[in-house]
Amino acid sequence: MIVKVCGLNDPENCLAIDQLKPNMVGMIFYATSPRYIDQMVLPPTKSAKVGVFVNASLNDMLSVVQQHQLSYVQLHGQESVILAQSLKENGIKVIKCFSIDKEIAIDKIREWEPFCAYFLFDTKGKQLGGNGTKFNWKLLNNYTLKTPFLLSGGIAPTDVEALKKINNPAFVGVDINSKFELAPGIKNIEQVKLFIDALKK
Repeated sequence: MIVKVCGLNDPENCLAIDQLKPNMVGMIFYATSPRYIDQMVLPPTKSAKVGVFVNASLNDMLSVVQQHQLSYVQLHGQESVILAQSLKENGIKVIKCFSIDKEIAIDKIREWEPFCAYFLFDTKGKQLGGNGTKFNWKLLNNYTLKTPFLLSGGIAPTDVEALKKINNPAFVGVDINSKFELAPGIKNIEQVKLFIDALKK
């Protein structure tokens, strides 16, 4: 199962997380986020680097991808499908986030399929991410498309068994963030290690 540790904004903490061998590490390039990386120089990582953007321009994202050697761009705002298409045409793998409340809007999601490597399902909340709350995971049974998805939103160290019970064939991984933090952007290394070990057993 894919594990993405998101919202990292400290070089030493990022390297310590990378040593735990998650599949992806995520950095937020959105200035109003408490986990914004600002001018942090991203260290080289064995994990794939994901840049999280909110309503950024194509040129800005292309610049950041090149500067930080990102493997993926995660679109976390109200971006257009055309933007995802442009990113893909530039050789960039796209993760599109959908905020879930009471339904999974298949018709809306379907149009993104040709241009996304993964979808990310997060909980709709006051903030665009990092709200630390879950939506009803039973809704995942309603997802019938082929594009694989990652699950986010309030995933905690105690959720391993519940995650293993999710039975949708497109469910390929998790995105963990606020429930594993010592402070915004700083992850608890021991908690993340125990979680990854338990999830991959």
